[in-house]
Amino acid sequence: MFDLDINFILAFLFGIFVLYLLARVLYFPLRIFFRFLLNSIAGGVLLAIFNYFGALWGLQIGLNIVTAIIVGLLGVPGILLLLILQYLTG
Repeated sequence: MFDLDINFILAFLFGIFVLYLLARVLYFPLRIFFRFLLNSIAGGVLLAIFNYFGALWGLQIGLNIVTAIIVGLLGVPGILLLLILQYLTG
């Protein structure tokens, strides 16, 4: 039969406690990372839609990781910012 001694029980409880602390410490940074990733993907989709309809008026913004992050973080003002930067730089 399996013998439960106090050392085994304490080691098990300590392991559970360490896993709990690790989960608490890593939860917040992972949540921020996934929110940033989701916003960047949404920014890329928004840029693709803008480029599709903006081509009718000759307005296009290059779709790359930097522009997707800018639009993902700022949303529609990010598109306006990129258009202004594109106009100023020619």
